[in-house]
Amino acid sequence: MSSFLLVSLNIDAILGEITLHQRRKKLDEMTKGEGLVNAYAATISRIKAQQRSRSKLGMEVLMWVSHSERPLHVDELCHALGVEEGSTDLNIRNIPAIETLLTCSLGLVTVEKSSSTLRLVHYILQEYLSCNPNLFIKPHSMIAEVCLTYLNFRQVRGCSPTCRWVPPTIPFVKYASCYWGTHAKRETTQSVKMLALKVLDEYDKHISSKMLLLHRMKVRDQPCDWGGRPRGFTGLHGAAYFGFVEIMVALLEMDRWDVQATDLKGDTAIAWAARRGQEGVVGVLLQRNDVNPDTSNKCSRTPLLLAAENGHEGVVKILVERSDVNPNTPDIYGWTPLSFVAKNGLEGAARIPARIPLGRNDVNPNTADTSFGQTPLSLAAQNGHEGAVRILLGRTSVNPDTADTLFGQTPLSFAAKNGHEGVVRVLLERNDVNPNTRDKYGQTPLSLAAKNGLEGIVTERRHP
Repeated sequence: MSSFLLVSLNIDAILGEITLHQRRKKLDEMTKGEGLVNAYAATISRIKAQQRSRSKLGMEVLMWVSHSERPLHVDELCHALGVEEGSTDLNIRNIPAIETLLTCSLGLVTVEKSSSTLRLVHYILQEYLSCNPNLFIKPHSMIAEVCLTYLNFRQVRGCSPTCRWVPPTIPFVKYASCYWGTHAKRETTQSVKMLALKVLDEYDKHISSKMLLLHRMKVRDQPCDWGGRPRGFTGLHGAAYFGFVEIMVALLEMDRWDVQATDLKGDTAIAWAARRGQEGVVGVLLQRNDVNPDTSNKCSRTPLLLAAENGHEGVVKILVERSDVNPNTPDIYGWTPLSFVAKNGLEGAARIPARIPLGRNDVNPNTADTSFGQTPLSLAAQNGHEGAVRILLGRTSVNPDTADTLFGQTPLSFAAKNGHEGVVRVLLERNDVNPNTRDKYGQTPLSLAAKNGLEGIVTERRHP
């Protein structure tokens, strides 16, 4: 593939010259070059040497394909490149054809037939573009501005926020809705901020909020009413979702929304920031006196629990150090923040001494969930998190041999059943762990270990 591509690009570069002398000169340069890298450099030079509008379009195609968060569909990129700076509505006459995009990029971009998405012709081209960032000026802020300009089009704003599918007339709306914040966080401008504030101003009535929630969440978890409208998912929630600190500060200064307002699932802005691991936004919100960092949603999940559930160790550390946050609040299934910390293996969030998260003296390490009756230690052992197991065993109040209510299995049983040899060894070092406890099926931890091929553990003597 690479050899064929190299030959093709070299031939195109040579034929791109006008006179025999220039073509001979280009041939000599190619034969002394460094394969694909020099071929790419030569081709990009040819793209830039095209007529001004074609040169601009060719470089923009490369920028979008190399910097997008996911592969773009043909119609998505065509619409994106049809957006004019400062425009207020979509001009279909300004949308370039895919044939034009491919022609202007001189073979460096191709269409993946199976998915109708665009990609660079070779991974080495992606490496080349990454190593030459000066080829594009602030690509992420440019992409963010196009996304936000598109979302502010009258045709887009006029769409119902109850839509569950992308209207065929505005195919770029999904990408723009889901990724404008990602690009804007990397690079932003004053224009991007102003356009973002306009989109977020009536966010729960904008189709982009629904597209974002559809993309990221299961339907049952979306804060939407029976009609499918994301009521209560305001601009504050959107800024918290993306973790865009500058926009969150600007929205708070506008003082148009109650910072404790909840969406239909009962989540506040800080709950969304915690769920998404947005440490910067969590920090901004915690500076306000009117923010309650311990508000539970309709599933009784606090921001701390949401951060722990989704594995965001940094946010867990920030929240648990607050005296106004209860680290033991369970959700409707009896899961506590420590349950999720243990399940996800966030050793840093469970570590001792007390000043580091969930090492607090008021954290109960033995709370079992109400569905299966598993303790944090049982969850850590089941998932093979040796570090978390050691930390939990360091708490003098931990019962290392508590069986769950569903199977009657102890932490040692779960570790043995799942073949976590390191955890089994750690637990067997304890004199208060019984390796012969039988579960509801009559199986002992050692019989489960043998079943999983851990013969070394079965025959090994336990430390006194």
